Amino acid sequence: MLITVLVAACPVHACTPPERPFLPASREDMRAYADLIRGDFEAYIAAVQDYFRCLDNERARASIEAREVSEEYGRFLDAVE
Repeated sequence: MLITVLVAACPVHACTPPERPFLPASREDMRAYADLIRGDFEAYIAAVQDYFRCLDNERARASIEAREVSEEYGRFLDAVE
């Protein structure tokens, strides 16, 4: 029960990957919708760069948190031994 409460109280850190753009199979459809498809691909490229930055930031945050938790665990072990 305590673990559930702690997990629910923690902030959520999530990076959501962008949706892969759709590419029609036929060349005729590609030509007919070229502007829309180009825009989808350009939006994807921008979004995936944001996603990579989010992952980098989350990795850095998690590394700091892991170090802090490790230090706290060391203090706990010192206290109970």
